Amino acid sequence: MNSQLCQDLGLEFPLFAFSHCRDVVAAVSRAGGLGVFGAVMYTPEQLRQELEWIDANVDGKPYGVDLIVPTNLGASGAGLDPEQLISALPEDQKAFAKTILEGHGIDASGLDAERMNYLNFARNMDANGAQEMLEVAFSFPVKLIANALGAPPQIMLDMAHERGVPVAALVGSKKHAQKQIEAGVDILVASGGEAGGHCGEISTMVLTPEIVSVAQGKPVLAAGGIVTGRQMAAAMAMGAAGAWCGSVWLTTAEGEPAQPIKDKMLAATSSDTVRSKSRTGKMSRQLKSAWTEAWEGSDVAPLPMPFQTVVSEPALALTEKLAASGHAGATDLATYWVGQGVGLMNETTSSGQVVQDFKVDFLDAVDRLNAFLED
Repeated sequence: MNSQLCQDLGLEFPLFAFSHCRDVVAAVSRAGGLGVFGAVMYTPEQLRQELEWIDANVDGKPYGVDLIVPTNLGASGAGLDPEQLISALPEDQKAFAKTILEGHGIDASGLDAERMNYLNFARNMDANGAQEMLEVAFSFPVKLIANALGAPPQIMLDMAHERGVPVAALVGSKKHAQKQIEAGVDILVASGGEAGGHCGEISTMVLTPEIVSVAQGKPVLAAGGIVTGRQMAAAMAMGAAGAWCGSVWLTTAEGEPAQPIKDKMLAATSSDTVRSKSRTGKMSRQLKSAWTEAWEGSDVAPLPMPFQTVVSEPALALTEKLAASGHAGATDLATYWVGQGVGLMNETTSSGQVVQDFKVDFLDAVDRLNAFLED
């Protein structure tokens, strides 16, 4: 595509694929888009292993990394002690998570031990841990690095710009965009309320032109509910330079959720998602399930990030594992982050085919618009 962003990043088509699955990342990059690996739950060594695999499987095509790096990374700080973090979790939240599982026939006796395996998220938001992740990421020829929550710290910007790597940041309002521009971010991702995962309340249709209006010429990627090429074309008609998509890859053959969760997504409508703090402590959109309904109907308040993640993720990982083995109660509880575009995700295909479908649908949309201008 004839655009400055495509030329700068070496892309055929400005479709950015956020995924926790390395297979999706590599497949999208090979197909002409740009796969962006979501790495927040990994240790530095695990990140290195994943990026080694991606680098060996993209056929020389560009790829990126998405992290959650705290704004005050430059400040001094000791790493979080795992035992202290676990002991700091209030008993009522832990007990509530256990009650939900047991009410659906799941043995929750080992949750505390499992929580010790889910502290990478907390450590990666600590100054020392985040810096280690940055050092690993920049030891590879990444073409983009994204910060998913808040303005990136100066050290992240400096490390990226020294290597000629643009920094992207997700924003949910005009105010957020202005702060990111002041910080020195190169690419803005306008993440509308339809998006899966962490998102705000403003719809993509409204947010995209708002962010473009204050972007000062910086590229804006539209995100939130976009799962087709025609939606991408609509976003670009509003001034976006491309699309940032996460949900559409979840039901692909390579997508990371267990098959029962994919099946629930394939059957879901756009009304079958909910924004809730119950998974991470910040509002994130996910598939409705007995788990989300239990938290939404309870007086137990979710904890701040990252504590709520340590409460919820081990329990949800257990439900996903058991759901994959056919456990009915676990299947009812099983959920995953997904946007409202899930209502358009009705069949399983490969990630590479999704990119090709986007291209065809995009061109068809452009032809329809051009037809209105013909004499």
